[in-house]
Amino acid sequence: MQIKFIKTPLYILLLMLLASCASNKKTAGPVNYTKDLPEPYATKSKMNFSNVIGWKANEKPVAPEGFKVNLYAEGFYNPRWMYVTPNGDVLVTEANTEVGFFKKIGAVIIGANKADNLGESANRITILRDADGDGIPELKQTFIDNLNKPFGMLIIGKWLYVANTDALLRFPYTPGETRITAKPEKLIDLPGEGRHWTRNIITNADSTRIYIAVGSSSNVAENGMDKEINRADILEINTDGSGMRVYASGLRNPVGMAWEPATGILWAAVNERDELGDDLVPDYLTSIKENGFYGWPYFYYGTHIDPRLKDEAAKALIKEAIVPDVSLGSHTASLGLAFGNKSNFPEKYKTGAFIAQHGSWNRSQLSGYKVLYVPFKNGKPSGPPEDFLTGFIADLNKEKVHGRPVGIVFLKDGSMLLTDDTSNRIWHITYTADK
Repeated sequence: MQIKFIKTPLYILLLMLLASCASNKKTAGPVNYTKDLPEPYATKSKMNFSNVIGWKANEKPVAPEGFKVNLYAEGFYNPRWMYVTPNGDVLVTEANTEVGFFKKIGAVIIGANKADNLGESANRITILRDADGDGIPELKQTFIDNLNKPFGMLIIGKWLYVANTDALLRFPYTPGETRITAKPEKLIDLPGEGRHWTRNIITNADSTRIYIAVGSSSNVAENGMDKEINRADILEINTDGSGMRVYASGLRNPVGMAWEPATGILWAAVNERDELGDDLVPDYLTSIKENGFYGWPYFYYGTHIDPRLKDEAAKALIKEAIVPDVSLGSHTASLGLAFGNKSNFPEKYKTGAFIAQHGSWNRSQLSGYKVLYVPFKNGKPSGPPEDFLTGFIADLNKEKVHGRPVGIVFLKDGSMLLTDDTSNRIWHITYTADK
């Protein structure tokens, strides 16, 4: 079946290679859509890049009362994702979109260069070690280099798995080592061209399977579905790379993945499509059903047909589309995801999910640029998302932001780390009220 979409203008295609996604309102808070969505094109689709100005010495994100935010480490080049090793080291992938000379010029023209560190990718993993637990790593050095836009990391047994944008690798790993120079084993190739280059990985409870989040190569398959093979999917493989299959599909850009601790169900934070207006389409947090189809590119938020779909035959798939669980607001670029069960935070935060929102480009007003908390009860969302970490937006009217949140992990002491990629920092969030 050939699926046809309206072709996207060239300048938008350039934009897609350079940008992320985003929500609205003067408070830059999420719009918690459930059933009623605006009509497509109710507002014009607008390019509106933020201007990242960084943080001054006395500036930092704002947490709820009882929490403290400190700078954990800086001096990175686009710190994206983190992984805590069994001995407590923190591994950080540094990577970003690489663009050539002419695309850099295009980025300047549309303003994308102010929102992202566009240029060469560091293509490395850095190790951080805070041996005395004082919140300041004594060790910060390159752990692995010469990678290709690395993102997700995972340790299973004697292996460190690293997800490059175009392949899943594994390196021999010994706990406590501070540098790996051995040549990796390539387990599988991954589709590496086009939009959405990040590849997150996670394992199941008994470490027998690996799940790989692979975003689409386009906005709404405007280049043809033949370019979307094994994309907009969560893939499943055995730990040796065999047995690859599509675990769930129709997920435009799934990034953060985590197992809900009470039920053992996989959840994901997903970036939805652009160019339908300010309030379409909401990014979302959702449980992932095995063999589930979540609508992309034909439908959004369940049974809403994308008006750019021109093939009537594809509409028969609508009965299979799953409605996601929690709206996170449109174009918020919700990336990082972690459940709070491993935190030392108050009980309120131990059952729900934290989501890092990288922030918008496709809204008339900035949205995202924060960390949300979604409360859960008995393994299911029990209330709307609420702000947890704010202060990233410096001036909403002038589109100025201090930084852009990406990845979340919890350390062994229950405190939180958050990468802030464009400002090249990692923040440390601790709960201090009881102390």
